Amino acid sequence: MRKIKADASAFLLVLILLLLGGGIAFIILALRSDPIEEALSGDRVISTLFIIEENRKPLSSYVLFYYPETKRAAIFDIPGEVGLIIQRINRVDRIDTVYDPQRVGAFEREMENFLGIEINFSIVIELENLGKVVDLIEGVELFVPAPVEIYEKGNRILFPSGVTRLDGAKARSYITYELPEEDRELAHFRRQRFFLGLIKRLGEKAGYLKQASVAQIYQPLLKTPMDIRTRVRLFDELAKLDTDRVNIQSVQGIAREVSGQRLLFPLYDGNLIKEIVRQSLASLTRQMRGDISERVLTVEVLNGTATAGLAGRTADLLRGFGYDVISIGNADRNDYEITEIVDHSGYEDMAKTFGEIIRCRNIRSNPNIDIPIQNLEYRSDFTLIIGKDFNGRYASGG
Repeated sequence: MRKIKADASAFLLVLILLLLGGGIAFIILALRSDPIEEALSGDRVISTLFIIEENRKPLSSYVLFYYPETKRAAIFDIPGEVGLIIQRINRVDRIDTVYDPQRVGAFEREMENFLGIEINFSIVIELENLGKVVDLIEGVELFVPAPVEIYEKGNRILFPSGVTRLDGAKARSYITYELPEEDRELAHFRRQRFFLGLIKRLGEKAGYLKQASVAQIYQPLLKTPMDIRTRVRLFDELAKLDTDRVNIQSVQGIAREVSGQRLLFPLYDGNLIKEIVRQSLASLTRQMRGDISERVLTVEVLNGTATAGLAGRTADLLRGFGYDVISIGNADRNDYEITEIVDHSGYEDMAKTFGEIIRCRNIRSNPNIDIPIQNLEYRSDFTLIIGKDFNGRYASGG
């Protein structure tokens, strides 16, 4: 009799443990099945890969980093012609070589390796569907700096200068047209402005897009592994960011011809872009007094050496980190031994962060310093005077 009771007690204990274990497993599974809530519940940056697809290849690829705590974002434009060693095929090729519309995961992993981060979500919009999305949100507004006239299938299409609202058909034409005299960088810039305008408009129309009748049309136009609840929650968050304060950063590199195709090889073997991403994420999560964290910091670069062109190359480097270089030129002399930073902003922490980029600790604060400024309308936050210790990337003298 005692044995039967003991067996019954043991069975009951096992049953309780199984129920507890099952409950815990269910909770863990529930959390994992709702990744956006998991991301928002922690103090972390959310990363989303957006791909505009044309003819089964990425026309544009953007990684958007968003920090819910500060409602701030950073965006990186990764051109398909970025050249690197593709592990899957064991050769140097374009990063979009691995892109498969049916299995975007491989391309996403290449992006993660390239940027040195984890991508939480991905969204693909095929070009035809992009036009439908734009029409659904009643157009995308953007600024066209100069009038453009193109012909598409014999039809004349005019993009007038100034602020204009593009419908779906014009939006597709605007991001795909090519002019013989147009620089590649300008084409990328044009698409970047459109992407920012699209994100802004999606935020403005977030409530409208959640209406049941509209959602039935809208949701199938986005290709993503996210369920509908997750993507709605994600766009609810992205609707809170101020796109007017977001700059899109491009990959800096050297263009070379390899096997008959143009490849853009990232500077410093790809280590620079990873460092830029780390700096950008740190900036997103940094809380600063006043509005200093809400604007792009400005820099004046002065060459204090006899090396020609060093200020211009350094300016390109700093732009990659998101700084606005408002002027470049020569210092008052060309025999500076040690690189130095003059802080005009009065924000010591931001000056130190700027110095960390080039490993320069020689920083002095003097808002009224009498150094010739090339742009007299606006004094920069920092003046960088390049010395002989600067090798084009880092300063070794302090």
